[in-house]
Amino acid sequence: MLAGLLDASHLMPLDVLPQKANEHARAAGFTDVLIYVADLDRQALHLLTGPDGEPPDAAGDIRIEGTTPGRAYQHGRLTSSSTKEPDGTDWWLPVVDGAERVGVLRVRSLYDDDRAREDADRLAALLALLIVAKRTSSDLLARLMRTGPLNIAAEMAWNLMPPSTYADGRVVISASMEPAYRISGDVYEYALDGPLVHLTLLDAMGHDTAAGLCGALALGACRNARRQGADLVANGEAVEAALIGQYGQGRYATGILATLDTRTGVLSWVNRGHHPPIIIRGTRWSSHLQCPPAHPMGTDLGLPSTVCDEQLQPGDRIVLYTDGITEARRPDDTEFGLERFTDFIIRHHADGLPVPETLRRLIQAVLNHHDGRLQDDATVLMCEWLGPGLEDTGPAAALAGLPLSESSEPGRSRP
Repeated sequence: MLAGLLDASHLMPLDVLPQKANEHARAAGFTDVLIYVADLDRQALHLLTGPDGEPPDAAGDIRIEGTTPGRAYQHGRLTSSSTKEPDGTDWWLPVVDGAERVGVLRVRSLYDDDRAREDADRLAALLALLIVAKRTSSDLLARLMRTGPLNIAAEMAWNLMPPSTYADGRVVISASMEPAYRISGDVYEYALDGPLVHLTLLDAMGHDTAAGLCGALALGACRNARRQGADLVANGEAVEAALIGQYGQGRYATGILATLDTRTGVLSWVNRGHHPPIIIRGTRWSSHLQCPPAHPMGTDLGLPSTVCDEQLQPGDRIVLYTDGITEARRPDDTEFGLERFTDFIIRHHADGLPVPETLRRLIQAVLNHHDGRLQDDATVLMCEWLGPGLEDTGPAAALAGLPLSESSEPGRSRP
């Protein structure tokens, strides 16, 4: 199954993937395979169709909240359907690349045993790799992942930033942004450089396309300087020089530029006029790490940049955020607030939810607090330091340390 699908994939357009997945899956006893991808704001799962665009009978969009496939997506584990089909058993599996949740896979299997579950898990892993490899050139997938039109700034931002989730044996990183279809000036980045993890969050002034252009320029300048060996202070200066060169002093961006040394757990950061990072340790939190802020990049106010350090413990979570998270207000002017924000992360992390799922629910809570409409971008970037070791971890362990399946009840075994 895997060898045949991998061999066919090299010259395969994405819209042929559902057909080829079904053809090759028969070798493992899977009679029907459906591939669903999550939309941009992670509210629903959408069927990846073939060239004719017609979904199979009884197949279509699925809400993530309150559904069996949504549970597989949320918790990162195989979930059995509540009903048995005459021609086999239906399973829902997360389609995960590393720790990035691409969508879910529905597999109908002739066999209901551990070997079949393992085969289904490997099929989902290969499909994730193929979708991720082909998505940058696929307008079909881009349209499928949208429930509405993106503004120009959001189009730029989503194509400029890295995937919303990354994990290895040292860190789990996840980011969420709203309004997903109307981003203006918020951008984030993470990058791995040997044992170093670079974390960047930038908030460009304004709520228009010009803010998106400013954010894109700031992130490009930051990335360019870092890859030429610039340290944190020089990185911020490079962003400021780029913004002043383009806009004079007419545009600026605040931000946090940080580096985590995964060998030691030392977090170093520079604050350029932004909210300081939050460090969450167990069930406690510290909101205002002491570090003198420099001026926002692009204002040329001459305040010095200071590199500050914090010693982390394994399991600590670094949280960077923009003011759209904490300053979201109800009609009665009640803010979502910093305490509510951190308490939400602590509670849901204690429940054993994957980091990406915690942030997905956080953004939904912020939207609900604001009656579904935000007046400013709300972005959060979280990095959990697991420790200095780089271990080989599967998708379930990378996401949450959860078991592969919800049930291991005996079923139909293969001869």
